Amino acid sequence: MESNDFDIAITGGTLLTLSANMDIIEDAAIGIRDGRIALVDKHRLLSAKKIIDAQGDLILPGLVNTHTHLPMVCFRGMADDLPLMDWLNHHIFPAEARFINKKTVYHGSMLAMAEMILSGTTTCCDGYFFENQIAEAAQACGMRAVVSQGFADFATPDNPQYEKMMAAADRFVKRWISHAPMITPAFFCHSPYTCSPQTLVNVKTAAREAGILYLTHLLENRDEIDIIEKRYGKKPVRHLLDLGVLDHRTIAVHCNWLTPEDIVILADLGVSVSHNPASSMKLAAGVAPVVQMLEKGMAVGLGTDGSASNNDLDMFQEMDLAAKVHKVTLLDPTVMRAETVVKMATIDGARVLGMDHLIGSIEAGKQADIIVLDMNQPHLTPLYNAYSQLVYAARGSDVKTSIINGKIVMENRRLLTIDLQAVMNNVREIAAHIQAKQSPFIR
Repeated sequence: MESNDFDIAITGGTLLTLSANMDIIEDAAIGIRDGRIALVDKHRLLSAKKIIDAQGDLILPGLVNTHTHLPMVCFRGMADDLPLMDWLNHHIFPAEARFINKKTVYHGSMLAMAEMILSGTTTCCDGYFFENQIAEAAQACGMRAVVSQGFADFATPDNPQYEKMMAAADRFVKRWISHAPMITPAFFCHSPYTCSPQTLVNVKTAAREAGILYLTHLLENRDEIDIIEKRYGKKPVRHLLDLGVLDHRTIAVHCNWLTPEDIVILADLGVSVSHNPASSMKLAAGVAPVVQMLEKGMAVGLGTDGSASNNDLDMFQEMDLAAKVHKVTLLDPTVMRAETVVKMATIDGARVLGMDHLIGSIEAGKQADIIVLDMNQPHLTPLYNAYSQLVYAARGSDVKTSIINGKIVMENRRLLTIDLQAVMNNVREIAAHIQAKQSPFIR
């Protein structure tokens, strides 16, 4: 019996540590104290206030969703089967202008976080408007979150006066930086085609001064190449390079149309990438050259994007698609091995967010963000290779327990920090209002 009691002990089961050595521990024993992993061992009986018997289960780090727009759950299924620019300009942007406010953002974020916790995500990186409300929702749910204040060269729902955006962003950063340990503020420029060079530079300068991450959609769609070349006489990556906004604290989202030269530039500058295969496939936006990025040593994580273009937040689906789309695109079944994809959803996703020293693997000293999967399922039987089972067979609904920062937020499929029925009812009311007021947008 361990002499020092733990707050939580997880015993039994197969542990995928996702450590540098990718250690797999059978009959694992994990001790959690004060929000951190205090012990990782095997064949041990532990004393704790709460003991989780994981016999027959699979234990792994909580999943890291490196890019999403949480409140867009309110638009789930509203405008499907459309090209990206049509979807954005004629459906999503107008709907956001009319219906996005503090209430819809908070309630939508609560529903999105419930969906993520239920499917094993313990950390997310959001980019949207009214990020204060998203941070508040994350605190209420016990979710670890990077919350990225959005910028564009038009009035946004949270800042009708464009010229006041930077002042509001400064207040946002001061409110959250270093004051809420599970909330990390960041800045998010929507894209090079919706943000002027001055906006891109000003926001990056402010991000550097605050020491925070800077995110932007980049080359999601092939049309972006023509748009930027016509405006500035250069391709998008070269445009951002010349503006000086690319560095190791920049996250480029999508990157479906990178050239080999682009990849070299991003890799040399330490830019990270969020790969969102489901959204890009649904919008027919393209397939990111992830295999080539990884060959250059780039940090690449997985993201779901928003529920209006995915249409769910299940990172298990994202893993499955990330493995398969590159195999069929390159006609090579050996690329994007299951182990690689699981790393992208855990430790590499944490690396993208600059959090790999805190989360992403199960090692002593790290924050206790851990999920437990029920492997006693027909579709998970038999088990030969745990990584293959996670990527090609598991579902978000197989997650039975989720721990974030040493706190159990879901146990035996029951959410402990969220009134799920109330949250769903709130979003149903929002959807009813949207449908009544904005029927032309409902397809």
